[in-house]
Amino acid sequence: MNVRRIAVGLALLVAGCGSPHGRPVRVIVPPRSSLGVAADSLARAGIISAPRLFRLYAKVRGGDRGIKAGTYLFQHGTSWGELLDALRGGKGIIVTITVPEGFSTTQIEPLLATRLGLPPDSVWAAVGDTALLHRLDVPVPTLEGYLFPDTYNFPPGTSAREAVLTMVRRFEQAWKPEWTARLDTIAMSRHDVLALASIVEKEAKLPEERPVIAAVYMNRLKHGMLLQADPTVQYALGVHQNRVLYKHLEVESPYNTYKHKGLPPGPIASPGAPSIVASLYPASVPYRYFVALPDGHHEFRVDFGAHERAVHEARKAWDSLASKQESTSVKPESVTKRATPAKKPSGSRRGTGR
Repeated sequence: MNVRRIAVGLALLVAGCGSPHGRPVRVIVPPRSSLGVAADSLARAGIISAPRLFRLYAKVRGGDRGIKAGTYLFQHGTSWGELLDALRGGKGIIVTITVPEGFSTTQIEPLLATRLGLPPDSVWAAVGDTALLHRLDVPVPTLEGYLFPDTYNFPPGTSAREAVLTMVRRFEQAWKPEWTARLDTIAMSRHDVLALASIVEKEAKLPEERPVIAAVYMNRLKHGMLLQADPTVQYALGVHQNRVLYKHLEVESPYNTYKHKGLPPGPIASPGAPSIVASLYPASVPYRYFVALPDGHHEFRVDFGAHERAVHEARKAWDSLASKQESTSVKPESVTKRATPAKKPSGSRRGTGR
């Protein structure tokens, strides 16, 4: 009995020691966790050093039941009383949101609104924040391309502007000084690089092909050719299409690279660092055309005649896949890249040369 009293006294003493300091640490409490599991999670994160004493303290406080699962942010030195109150009341549970590479603002906005419980209009307004646009020297009305793809931990009550600002800051942290120095070498602005990187992000399926795809677009720019990038048409349409049809290529938009030479006015999605690097340092290759194959890789060609032959082979591969799947209704949105023939057949663009 005396040992128990000593243990209780020690637990109460430790519970009140210290004060919060340092960067918050993420602590994950799995669903249906007992206090013991929660205490072990706190110990692994370095928030407490004596999980057994913490459990004893919680029992004395009558708080060893009703622990709420979730991801928390705690600082070192937080009192045991505050920790226990947070675990019982679910105070400080953060919202973890992953923004994948290649997501556009039309995908990011509802994700933030839903997960953070925010009005969609507030997120839309934050994405068009004029102060942030000016700070980043963005010449278009939104922060498209500047909301860096990553996993974010947002505390309760995070506003739309705070969430967007966090993502912009992550972009600024990710952008390296040597990338800025590289801009003069390739005669492009940061905004131009992000526009190109966003297209590369949407086109590339294999990481090793990113620099080659970037080179194809750079070569087309140097030769004064239309980029003819299907992802820009998708962006111009504003509504995702499972297949890009020839009729879609007629959409009136400065983002339609089938009608307007050069890069689009801005990014069409949020590119990740590998696509940005690929656009800053494209491969040294002469290719100006490419065609997608069912396994995700592309065949690259220098001249249009060779490209047409590659397209013919790609068509057979896609048709073979469709036959195996016993379905002709599910087709890829794009299988060919660069250079549209003067006369285009009607219907789906799958398997046609560009």
